[in-house]
Amino acid sequence: MNDVPSTPARKPGRAWVGWLVRLALSALVLTVIFNLVPFAEVWREARKLSPGLWIGGLAAFLVGHAISAAKWRLLIGAGVSYPEAFRAHLAGLAANLCLPSVAGGDVVRAGLVYRQAKEPARLAAGSVADRLLDTFGLGLIAAAGGVAAYGARATQVLNWPVILGTLALGVAGAFAAVLLANRLLTHRTFSGRLGRLVRSVGGAIRELATEPGRLATCLALSMLVQTLFICINIAFANAAQVHASAAAWVFAWASAKIIAIAPISLGGLGVREGSTAILLKPFGADPAQVIAVGLIWQTLLYASGLIGLIIQAAWKPAARETPGRSTPAAIVEPTA
Repeated sequence: MNDVPSTPARKPGRAWVGWLVRLALSALVLTVIFNLVPFAEVWREARKLSPGLWIGGLAAFLVGHAISAAKWRLLIGAGVSYPEAFRAHLAGLAANLCLPSVAGGDVVRAGLVYRQAKEPARLAAGSVADRLLDTFGLGLIAAAGGVAAYGARATQVLNWPVILGTLALGVAGAFAAVLLANRLLTHRTFSGRLGRLVRSVGGAIRELATEPGRLATCLALSMLVQTLFICINIAFANAAQVHASAAAWVFAWASAKIIAIAPISLGGLGVREGSTAILLKPFGADPAQVIAVGLIWQTLLYASGLIGLIIQAAWKPAARETPGRSTPAAIVEPTA
């Protein structure tokens, strides 16, 4: 009997409608951007970057995701080797290019290693924790960048009571949700397949909660990777001669990436570039230059996604399942 109850498959028509809606929203945002900032101007700025710098940026980008794959593997438990985790992570990058948000890529990479994972519930809990740590780390980086960028004006320009109150509320809400989930899972009786699923997921949540050292390590790795990505963007910005400080880029880029997580566009396309340009404008940055840097960064995403597709197509290891459990019929290994 399967450990996870079967769930009805989503109708392909609805999936295509959602994808097309987000594609249309991305196209609309890009149209507005290029109406405000002529495409010819953006293209002129983009040509200032050398091919060598782009290749170096792609190499650093892949190194960052190699670290991210190791971080994810630390959170999902035993059974998944690092090569398998890295391969699945790259496939998730490819999926992010055609799915509405980064969460879609998370589902793909988890599905690719499901058969290898020793504890499916830990795989699910660890994948969610990975995304939450990334978002929290981005928030910390954005806050630090805002303080450094605004300097002495930070207390006047930024509404710190609101910002700190929101962060505190978010942290408190997350802890409250974990405590509530733990209480419900501990004291409520479930039967059948649902009961086994609830107990296994509850156990995975409790296991992660008792590993603060692992969570802190993964948060540090996440912030290291995001800082590396910001440095790549700063290198591109320097080549394009963007007049904005490094601290301003830290604040704007991290904030824009948080905004782009919202599932309103295709992988954040358009939303991320527009948000970065708006956030950097008070620091004197030319919007055309900022958008050019953002679109060049987008080419790194597409290149890494293509690499993920190639690896996914070429690497076909023999399927192996963890002894003692069967694979749910509802979970099918996705192809990016």
